[in-house]
Amino acid sequence: MSEVLEALRGEDIVKRFGAVTALDGVSLTLRQGEILGVLGDNGAGKSTLIKILTGFHQQTSGKLFVGGEETMLRSVDHARSLGIECVYQDLALANSLSIYHNMFLNREIIRRGPFRLLNNRAMRERAAECLEEIGVHVPSVDLPVEQLSGGQRQAIAVARAVNSNARILLLDEPLAAMGAREAGLIIDLILRLKNKGGLSIIMIMHNYAQTLDIADRVMLMQRGRVTYQREAASTSVEELMDIVRREYRAMRAAVN
Repeated sequence: MSEVLEALRGEDIVKRFGAVTALDGVSLTLRQGEILGVLGDNGAGKSTLIKILTGFHQQTSGKLFVGGEETMLRSVDHARSLGIECVYQDLALANSLSIYHNMFLNREIIRRGPFRLLNNRAMRERAAECLEEIGVHVPSVDLPVEQLSGGQRQAIAVARAVNSNARILLLDEPLAAMGAREAGLIIDLILRLKNKGGLSIIMIMHNYAQTLDIADRVMLMQRGRVTYQREAASTSVEELMDIVRREYRAMRAAVN
């Protein structure tokens, strides 16, 4: 039986902002080719964790390993150089620009020669190829992003991350405020990316049922700590909700 390699691992990650402890000894493992769903209410520490994994913040203490090598992510660019990409809720798309320009935003292909001119033809062709490879269908890569649906915009943001040779993809609430059809489009895309191989995915989620449908494993965060981790197939929405309720009752009892 072949050994399952890890893509990313955190050990006892602590993050303090002055007197506030946002993360209190968080440990996690993301295996290669795996989808890990990270669940938790607002204030659980999910956003802080994402910012550490993308190099936006550095942990106060604890260790982070990327591909088995201990690493302190110094910046977002440093994380990207190691194949870590994040798609945030705001998507960071320029609505007035074309799909293919958005695919290469801040990473434009430049023509050779004394003048730094955009190679629009190369970007257009590569964008179309990338979208075709991962099964994202749009009428034309020349369309401005503002003409796309919410699900299509999310798909373009994910495609841009994949096009940059991401090995670890972090998705911040990828299904937020989407109807069933739009959410289905993104779920299908995430599963296709997993099945292609070579990509490990962490999803920050609120919806327990959707997470259990997509993820291989789930991790529940509460008040800056990991309170539960398990294979998705071995748990249920009811079990997760019961853990949340118990924690809530314990917190209220401590206050009273």
